[in-house]
Amino acid sequence: MLQRMGSKQSGTALVAGGAGFVGSHLCDALLARGHRVICVDSYLTGSETNVRPLMNHPGFRMIEQDICDRVVPEEPVDYIYNLACAASPPQYQADPMHTMMTCVVGTGNLLTLAEEQGASFLQASTSEVYGDPEEHPQREDYRGNVNCTGPRACYDEGKRAAEALCFDLLRAGRVDARVARIFNTYGPRMQPNDGRIVSNLIVQALSGKPMTIYGTGEQTRSFCYVSDLVEGLIRLMMVSPNPEVPVNLGNPGEFTINELAQMVLVMVPSAAGLTRHPLPMDDPQRRRPDISRAKDLLDWEPAVPLAEGLQQTVDWFADSLPTGAGGPSPAVFAENTATAHTSMRV
Repeated sequence: MLQRMGSKQSGTALVAGGAGFVGSHLCDALLARGHRVICVDSYLTGSETNVRPLMNHPGFRMIEQDICDRVVPEEPVDYIYNLACAASPPQYQADPMHTMMTCVVGTGNLLTLAEEQGASFLQASTSEVYGDPEEHPQREDYRGNVNCTGPRACYDEGKRAAEALCFDLLRAGRVDARVARIFNTYGPRMQPNDGRIVSNLIVQALSGKPMTIYGTGEQTRSFCYVSDLVEGLIRLMMVSPNPEVPVNLGNPGEFTINELAQMVLVMVPSAAGLTRHPLPMDDPQRRRPDISRAKDLLDWEPAVPLAEGLQQTVDWFADSLPTGAGGPSPAVFAENTATAHTSMRV
C-alpha cells in the first residue's frame, strides 16, 4: 500500500527535463516537500524562465546538459525522474533522430546513473504508446496501435523502447524503475507555440485569431491539470513495493475538441470564432485513460475539474503574454501560432 510522503521527506531528486512545463512544476513540488533538487535540462524545449524563481533556493541546483551525454551530478541522488524529451509533435518532429536518441540513449544514461547510485527511477512515458487506440478507454495491458514508420514514430516508438529498457533492468534486479503513462496535461507554463490543443486554442483566442479545429472536432481527449499529474508522479515514485507495471496518469473525463473550444470561447469572448483544417496523420480519434490501477496502487485520482483548470490556464496566459492581461497582439504571436497549427496532440 502507498507509503505517503511526509511534508519534509529527505532525499535528493534529479529531475531531467526539469525546466520544462511539467518538470518545473515537479521541481516546485519536490522542494516544497523538503527534497534537494538537481534540475537537468538542455533548454531545447524547456525554459530558464520556468526555474528562475528557484535559482536562489538553497536546495536547488541547475545543470544545463543534454541527457544524451552522461550526467554526472556532484552529489549522490536518491530519486531520478526522467521527463527529458520534447513532448509536442512540432517539437519532437523538428529533429526526429534526436527525439529517438533522447528516449533511448538518454534514458539508458539515466538508468545507468540510477544503477550506480542505487536510486529509484521514474520514466515519464506517454499515452502515445497506445497509438490510435482500438480499445477504449485505454488500460495498461492494451498493447497499442502504433504506426512504427510514421512521422510520430520517433516519439511513440522511442517511448515504447524506453519502457522496455526500464522493465528489462527492473526484471534483472538492477534498477528500481517505475513507468508512468501520461495522458494530455495542461496548465500554467505551457509554451504558447508548443502545438498542444489547449495552448493552441487559448493563445489564438487571446490573440483575437480564429481557433484552429482539426477534422470534425468530434475526436476526444482527456485533460489532466498539471498539479494533479505531479501528485501522481510523486506517489508513483514513493509507493512501496514497486508496482512493476506501467501506470496510467490522466483525467478520465472525456471531451470533444469542439467542447473544449466552446469552453475557451466562453472564457475568452474576444476570440474570432473557429477555423477548420485537415486532421494530421495518425491522430487518435479517442483518448481516455482507465485509471483503475492508479486508484488501487497509489490512492490517486485527479481533483481539478476541466473548467477550473482551464480558467487558471487562460488567466496565466493572459498575464504572461507580452501585452499583459489583455492578451497578445496578433502580430506578436502570428509566427508562433502558425508553427503550433501543425498539430493538436500532447
